[in-house]
Amino acid sequence: LERTGVEYTIDDIVASFRKIPSVESVFNFMQRCINKLERQKRGRTAEGYTSTMNSFIQFRKNEDLSFEAFDSELMEMYEAYLKEKGLVKNSTSYYMRIWRSVYNLAGYTTDKKPFKHVYTGIDKTVKRAVPFKIIKMIKELDLSFEPQLELARDIFLFSFYTRGMSFIDMAHLKKSNLQNGILTYSRKKTGQRLTILWEELMQEIVDKYKDDSSEYLLPILRYCDINDRKQYKLRAKQIGRGLNKIGLRLELKAPLTFY
Repeated sequence: LERTGVEYTIDDIVASFRKIPSVESVFNFMQRCINKLERQKRGRTAEGYTSTMNSFIQFRKNEDLSFEAFDSELMEMYEAYLKEKGLVKNSTSYYMRIWRSVYNLAGYTTDKKPFKHVYTGIDKTVKRAVPFKIIKMIKELDLSFEPQLELARDIFLFSFYTRGMSFIDMAHLKKSNLQNGILTYSRKKTGQRLTILWEELMQEIVDKYKDDSSEYLLPILRYCDINDRKQYKLRAKQIGRGLNKIGLRLELKAPLTFY
């Protein structure tokens, strides 16, 4: 209307809008959301949306639908499907919260309150802390002839020394984050800025894997470029498998993880 050069009113805008058919399917709209997240470099969120979409496509047996068909009965059936697949309450809620966000983004639909009868909360999870005696056993393991396990152990210990730093935050630590005996970084998940007093045990790990050609503090990511997400996922799997093997070797009752 602006480009026509003709004067127009609010009623003209509304009338034009109502002529636009709401024909975009759920699958197409979800894919557009994922593409947008990827363009915004929000890789982890995009992966969550992709996992949710794939799950829903399997539930629908590849049959697409419009948002007009998105109702409470459909989402109750989807929740039941997820539970049959063995997902716990927090996992089904995670998928539901993503779909609720997507549904709200597609705001041209009539709100049929599709999430009224499904769970979208967050249950408190049981803490799974590792006793200090186990930490000591892990530290004292002789892994000098098993470099992959040794790396997994050292990254695990570094997390312990730094008050439980998450794997993604450790992966992205750069040498510039360490200044005058203080480690400063921002959490990837929340953006919260944290400072930690640098200790000798932390330095020992950094010295063991020192690489003058890398700008990273730890040997998780090697290259700072557009593929760092791919590097990160690969290294996370490798180190996760290493921790699991260490846990089995120590005959721990639960799998050993960063969590």
